[in-house]
Amino acid sequence: MKISGNTVLITGGSSGIGLALAEAFLAMDNKVLICGRRESRLIQAQQDNPDLHYMVCDVTKQEDRESLFAWATTEFDVNVLINNAGIQCDVDFTKGIEELVSKESEIKVNFETPVYLSAQFIPHLMCKKEGAIINVTSGLAFMTSPRAIVPLYVATKAAIHSFTSLLRKQLAETSVEVIEIIPPIVDTEINPEGRAKRKTAPKGIQPEEYVSIVMKGLSEGLQIIPSAPNHYPQPLTLLDKRN
Repeated sequence: MKISGNTVLITGGSSGIGLALAEAFLAMDNKVLICGRRESRLIQAQQDNPDLHYMVCDVTKQEDRESLFAWATTEFDVNVLINNAGIQCDVDFTKGIEELVSKESEIKVNFETPVYLSAQFIPHLMCKKEGAIINVTSGLAFMTSPRAIVPLYVATKAAIHSFTSLLRKQLAETSVEVIEIIPPIVDTEINPEGRAKRKTAPKGIQPEEYVSIVMKGLSEGLQIIPSAPNHYPQPLTLLDKRN
């Protein structure tokens, strides 16, 4: 996809990978919109990047998704949707249903939301000369022995990988490019409680470092972007360029 001259919407764009993507796209002469639930963080992001536009939005709620769609398409005519919002929770199924229902739903945030947003935006994006959907998955979805302590995170990211692959096939004859980015461990605010318990857990690379890899991959026309060639051998067999 082209990396300049777009109008880009990024969910979960007030921190971490989302904010780093927003700043990178701004630097490449794009109009950038972000959304999130924490207004204070959105305001801070805009103060740091005055050209940024934001909307307070809970993308797990259909009424908020509809408001987001109306805002992004009528006021700004978005042509790139980045499904970045995500959460990660430690869930121990040996503790039964209470452990699961006490957490925010990873299924709703990580899987259901990008599916519904994609469906909502695709007809609009198909009317653009160059449109794109970028889904953020995770390297954990491709590991032969992923972390069992975060089972729903791994499962939902694997599900979004499959969804993205199939969506790419459905939209192959349209103007909408479907791209997957597959972060390694990145030093973000995700799952602070779980990370605090694992005192020896690696912090990961900085969001800006990974996003520089993403922007390079996008500029080269890659539709699947891992963090590095030796990290995830399975996705590497799928690397391709759009004809």
